[in-house]
Amino acid sequence: MLRPRLARLIHSSVPRRALFDPKNVERAEDDVDVCIVGGGPAGLSAAIRLKQLERDRGNEIRVVVLEKGSEAGAHIVSGAVIEPRALNELLPDWTQLPDHPLTTPATSSSMRFFTEKFSIPIPHPPQMSNNGNYIVSLSAFTRWLASVAENEYGIEIYPGFAAAQLLYSKEKDSTDPWGSPAESVRGVITNEVGLTKGFIPKSSFEPGMAFNAKVTLLAEGAHGSLSKLAIQKYKLRKESQLQTYGIGVKEVWRVDSTKHEPGKVVHTLGWPLDMKTYGGGFVYHMADGLVSLGLVIGLDYPNPYLSPYRELQVSIFYNPNKPSPNMIQRMKHHPYYRDLLMGAERLAYGARTLNEGGLQSVPKLNFPGGALIGCSAGFVNIAKIKGTHNAMKSGMLAAEAAYDAMQTTEEGQAADLTKYNEDLRKSWIWEDLHEVRNLRPSFNTGLGVWGGIVYSGIDSLLFRGRVPWTFKHAATEEMERVKESGGSLDATHTERARLHKPIEYPPFESPLSTDLMTSVALTGTNHAEDQPVHLRVVKTHDLAREIENGEVERAETGEVLDDGKVNRKRGRREHVQINMEEYAGLLGRACPAGVYEYVKAEEGDKAADEEGWKGIKLLINSQVGFVFLPNEMG
Repeated sequence: MLRPRLARLIHSSVPRRALFDPKNVERAEDDVDVCIVGGGPAGLSAAIRLKQLERDRGNEIRVVVLEKGSEAGAHIVSGAVIEPRALNELLPDWTQLPDHPLTTPATSSSMRFFTEKFSIPIPHPPQMSNNGNYIVSLSAFTRWLASVAENEYGIEIYPGFAAAQLLYSKEKDSTDPWGSPAESVRGVITNEVGLTKGFIPKSSFEPGMAFNAKVTLLAEGAHGSLSKLAIQKYKLRKESQLQTYGIGVKEVWRVDSTKHEPGKVVHTLGWPLDMKTYGGGFVYHMADGLVSLGLVIGLDYPNPYLSPYRELQVSIFYNPNKPSPNMIQRMKHHPYYRDLLMGAERLAYGARTLNEGGLQSVPKLNFPGGALIGCSAGFVNIAKIKGTHNAMKSGMLAAEAAYDAMQTTEEGQAADLTKYNEDLRKSWIWEDLHEVRNLRPSFNTGLGVWGGIVYSGIDSLLFRGRVPWTFKHAATEEMERVKESGGSLDATHTERARLHKPIEYPPFESPLSTDLMTSVALTGTNHAEDQPVHLRVVKTHDLAREIENGEVERAETGEVLDDGKVNRKRGRREHVQINMEEYAGLLGRACPAGVYEYVKAEEGDKAADEEGWKGIKLLINSQVGFVFLPNEMG
């Protein structure tokens, strides 16, 4: 049982109708040794390893894990294949622990190439072998790991606490990884509660808490907000390539017992995606009659009319006996899925961002006072389609470096986790990523997907990564240009809408396929209607400066800041113009949760006049972000 949510101890005396000013608010504070942001496998593994070292060496430390979800695992979509290598190291006797969820060993692995109507078996790379692996609900696995952390090791886990800001030292008391003077990270501030969309405190207003920490480990997952700020401030990508991303859209079904084969793993290539789009499907037969299935699409796809959600629906559910008016290939349903899901019940839906950059995109991992772990750094082995084992191991290595650093760091100094950065590059994580480093970027050559398939087959089957070259995700000049602009590398592949025809997706066929909002209802997501939207139309380096100066709220309400560099209304207007005029509003299709809409404004809509373009404005329906746009949001 996880501890109940930590009580907010101080109520602000901010006038209720005044704009919230973070520079003049009284906050509750808590002093800890290690603050871990994110209660996923990486963060929990780091916490457990720290307390193991405490037992072994006798120096007591206080470890706190902040988890934004209502409980550990709440924001993790079920259905994954786990390689237990890191778990075996962290908890050697895990099979003897009560209620562990790794009860379904993978019994078979296969790969199939889909055409419009056929499913053709093809060899899968040896890296995709699942011998010794387990099919598991990753959400259940995370909950179990959290229970071990708290009940066996006394780790403090606080669900419902989203870290919103990094706490910095008041002076440049350290050096960044490149030797330049820099402020150090001294903890985090959690989110404010009880603000309106306009940042006006309600009667229920409670300021975020400050967790002062000797070491701060960021385990937020892919493209986390604090990780982005740390990478920007300390130039952690100075010597690495930019991260590239994919989006995974996933559903969990309870299927007919005659169709269920516990332990079966299937991966697919080809249809419904065209030969210019990187991606593939998966089917995992879990325990208790459940099947997790989905589609992963690289966000470097060129066609702005593509919808990841609709691609999943048409690839699984379209009925060839009820054709839509448009008979093109991508609109047809595949018989493989229809047969599996006939008579089944859909239980869950979700989507997540995946790191695809691999070895080339791993940044410098340490910064003054902390480090990046797990998907905050990006350790997914895209050839295996697995990252949990690497995420856990990175947390363990960071914990060891953090523990040692705290023993040698004098009072007032910033902890130096350089050893973690060095140790990880000597670990089996680096070997795991090095072997497959060229597979994903091989799909971005002039030969397209076919060239990538051929190269990946040769490299993975024959060379196993033992070649003297390392492919880049982009040419050096292009990479530096995108770094300087603060944009997205994936977005450089997005082509103008005029080069493509709109995709006419078929009608939904309930209950097998439904509209997006029906699917979103299965995610369990819950947001207040009148709360601040955390997605901002602003470059990361500008946002970092605003946060440090306490100016985010002023900027978000439309005030032009004193330096004149940021004007949110102008930025939103430019965003709408570019994305509607040149990319046909791709964001409305790209997001698999319906967070963003380009809507026609009503007459007299002042916001549309100030922030829209030709009567169209961007409507943000929730509090999450996205990772690839021609003019990227922060």
